[in-house]
Formats: sequence, C-alpha cells, structure tokens
Amino acid sequence: MDIQFPPFLNAGDKVVILSPSSKIDKSFLTGAQKRLESWGLKVVLGKHAGNSSGTYAGTMKNRLKDLQDAMDDKNVKAILCSRGGYGAIHLVGKLDFSQFRQHPKWLIGFSDITALHNLFQANGFASIHAPMARHLTVEPEDDACTIHLKNMLFGELPVYTAKRHTFNQPGTAKGVLRGGNLAVAYGLRGTPYDIPAPGTILFIEDVNERPHAVERMIYNLKLGGVLENLSGLIIGQFTEYEEDRSLGKDLYGALHDLVKEYSYPVCFNFPVGHVTENLPLIEGAQVEFTVNSNKTVELKHSF
Repeated sequence: MDIQFPPFLNAGDKVVILSPSSKIDKSFLTGAQKRLESWGLKVVLGKHAGNSSGTYAGTMKNRLKDLQDAMDDKNVKAILCSRGGYGAIHLVGKLDFSQFRQHPKWLIGFSDITALHNLFQANGFASIHAPMARHLTVEPEDDACTIHLKNMLFGELPVYTAKRHTFNQPGTAKGVLRGGNLAVAYGLRGTPYDIPAPGTILFIEDVNERPHAVERMIYNLKLGGVLENLSGLIIGQFTEYEEDRSLGKDLYGALHDLVKEYSYPVCFNFPVGHVTENLPLIEGAQVEFTVNSNKTVELKHSF
C-alpha cells in the first residue's frame, strides 16, 4: 500500500491537542499549547483532553469523540496526542476515516500511541512518532527533539546521525520506516493493524518491560518470520526496568544474539523511546538507513 503524507503545516494552521489514552496533568496541556502557539500555530484543546475516568483521560466514548471530531475537521492540520499510557487500543477499529481521507492531517505521539500509528498506516497515512505534551512543556525552547518536530511539521525532513555501538551491523537499506513501542506493536500481531515486514525498516523501543519479556516478544518476531523479511532494524531505548540478569547477559546482548544472523543493517541504542532524546520519526516515510563500517549510523527521511 502506498503511504500518503498529509500536507505540511503553515503559520496560522489549526492543531488540536487531545488525550486518547491515559489522563494527564492539565499543566502539560497548557504548556504544549503555548509551545505550539509560539510556532505560529492556532491551537485548541479537545473537549475532553483534561478529563479523568479512572486512569483514562475520560470515558472511551469521550476519547473516541475527541479524536473523531479532530479527524473530521477539515481545518485541522495536525493532532497532538497529549500522552501515551494504556488506552489508545480502545479506539482502534472504531474510527471512521471517510472524512479524514478528504482532509488528511498529521497524528503525533509515541508510546501507546503506537496503536494509532499502526491504524493510520493500515489506512494508508503517514504519522509522526514524536515527543508529546510533557516534553514540549518541560524542555527548553532549543531542545533538539522539539526543534526537529517543529521543522518536520513545517516540511523540513531530517537526516539523523547516531553514535556507534559494538553490536551494530553494517549495511545500507532503503525501505518504509515503521515501528514504535514493542509491547503495543506485539499486541497487534495477527490483526489487520500488524506491521508488514517486507520492505520495512523497523524501529522498536519500550519502557518498564523486563528483559525476558522483551526477548520473548523478539522471539515471536523471529519465529513468525518478521525479522528475516525486514530491510533493516533500529533498536532504540529500553528503559525503567529491573536488570534481573535472567538472560545471562544484558538486554542488548540477548537481542544481538537473535538478530546477528541477518544481513541487513542493524543499529543499537538509537535515540528513540521513553527518554529526553526521543528523535521524531515519520512512520510510513521512505528512508535510507546506513550503518557505516565504523558502526556509526545515518537515517535520512524522504517522501
């Protein structure tokens, strides 16, 4: 399936901030609004963006309505998800893309928003895996990831470089960039929203998952034929877990053992995930991915 890029933004364009998953501190909503307004954008909050229903940002009906309304509004050019946290999966399969197809717009977020990224790609649209409201509120104006996101929204596509890692596997590949949170993507395996392996440069990250659980998920990708059919693999940040040494080695070492047989480029420790240096990536973009002979990394986005 061809992936369509929504139009890039211009000054004065309308952006909606909404909360499709977990509830959020309202100060981060206003902080993100101020940051986006400083870029010359017109920013509105979804009606239920600051709501609370248990751990969620409002009931499923509330969250669904906010996202559907934003998708249907022909004047909206981008939708910023305020945060992740469990809940986005509730909306998958319930959204109507008929109006969105007439006026596509950028979806922005990461973590549990991976479920929505998969949904948007399954419907043929690119989206942006990127920091959300808290990051836009607490990080300074000159924060590199914030600047990359701004530039990306206004049509300036980045070329990223990353440091070498001893487990990196050299090579060059072209393909479609897809991925996000490993556990969320794993939960969509075998559904219409699964990530297709052929032609994909896959990036993965996760938070608060024990090493053996991550290894189990990667074994699923290996035994299911996903890994062997990729064009490249980008292993990002795995954070906030207890290192239990149950694998007999560290997590990256265990993952290296599972992917070292493949001939395509692989990089470890790429700056994407639940960390401050969480580089924005366009899901569905054609990219050129190079791991050089000295194991340094270059990732270039294109249409």
